[in-house]
Amino acid sequence: MCIMDALLQKSENLTAKVQTNFKRYLYSGIKWNNRLIGIKGARGTGKTTLLLQRIREMGVPPNEAAYFSLDDLFFTTHLLVDTAEKFYRGGGKYLFLDEVHKYEGWSRHIKNLYDFYPDLKIVFTGSSIIDISREEADLSRRALMYELYGLSYREYLGLTGVFQSPALGIDELLDPSREWRKHFTGDFRPLQHLAPYLKYGYYPFFAEDPESLSSRLQQLIRIVVEYDMAELQDFDVRNARKILQLLYVLAMNVPYKPNLAELARKSAVHRNTVSNYLYFLEQARLIRQLYPAGISIAALQKPEKIYLDNPNLAFALSDSIPDRGNLRETFFINQLSVGHRVSYPSQGDFAVDGKWTFEIGGRNKTRQQIKGIEMSFRVIDDSEYPVTDALPLWLFGFLY
Repeated sequence: MCIMDALLQKSENLTAKVQTNFKRYLYSGIKWNNRLIGIKGARGTGKTTLLLQRIREMGVPPNEAAYFSLDDLFFTTHLLVDTAEKFYRGGGKYLFLDEVHKYEGWSRHIKNLYDFYPDLKIVFTGSSIIDISREEADLSRRALMYELYGLSYREYLGLTGVFQSPALGIDELLDPSREWRKHFTGDFRPLQHLAPYLKYGYYPFFAEDPESLSSRLQQLIRIVVEYDMAELQDFDVRNARKILQLLYVLAMNVPYKPNLAELARKSAVHRNTVSNYLYFLEQARLIRQLYPAGISIAALQKPEKIYLDNPNLAFALSDSIPDRGNLRETFFINQLSVGHRVSYPSQGDFAVDGKWTFEIGGRNKTRQQIKGIEMSFRVIDDSEYPVTDALPLWLFGFLY
């Protein structure tokens, strides 16, 4: 068997095994006919599955549509551009490249393929930390880019077979005339399933073994910091241990109101580099920085608050049960950040798209903090359905 046949056989085997009964929210939103498509996302969010599902759905022969993972040992001794040329000469029409950030000079190779083979369609995936505008070969004018985030609460319910529902628009969600009990029919109990989602439901691989998820997430975090961040410009891999230490300090204090000098002291990181490290952690989708509403991020010295990226990380990085108030705020900002701009308002907890203001809390949370603010809402975490003027927190997990 020749080398190309072996690669195509591996691609065919992987494609045949992938399940297609559940597809991520992004799948239907991708313009698959584009010549060059890039999909980035944090580790473990399901980028590989997305590619394999697309190939299987196309239903074309392996020599026409193939999946190559660039962290395969094969590509340590073979050039991507040469391999892709052989695939094209053999009838290849659709090339799906996974983990491109693991291949040195990947953007230059993809640019050459794009320029030299105009009838070859390429889809590539990479870490959330990649910035194609800063790569050696700028693909930003050529590639249509997407980002795949972790499972929403809606997707988690669909994947586990609990409840199927289309995504809701935020205008639908905030419609006071909407009768939610008619939408969520049957014996669906939203709070019953929210707790396990917060603990382990954000990363699709939870289904393999929920009990070991915390240890797997800890391992994933180390890989991201020690290996993936090496691809970032201005990052010195020798500082990986300090970044991990910084992350653990943040995890013990979220939501953290930044005092950069104190943060530097607690994490043994130099004061002048703390901001850079926070940026690296955010690009890796391990933390989320919340900036004041109405102010350009570029003009800011520091964020108003720092959260972990998603609730699963709070459980993985904590030695005890995470604070309930932190979990509900982390859930809210995490779910709203896909397709919406979340910022820190002068009153309330969160401003969304510069239009709506939200105050997050339990059943006893009042409107005092958002009194007099138009388009403001209470969001409570211990109610199945709207109570007077308050919306249930779990409902915001249906936005994507």
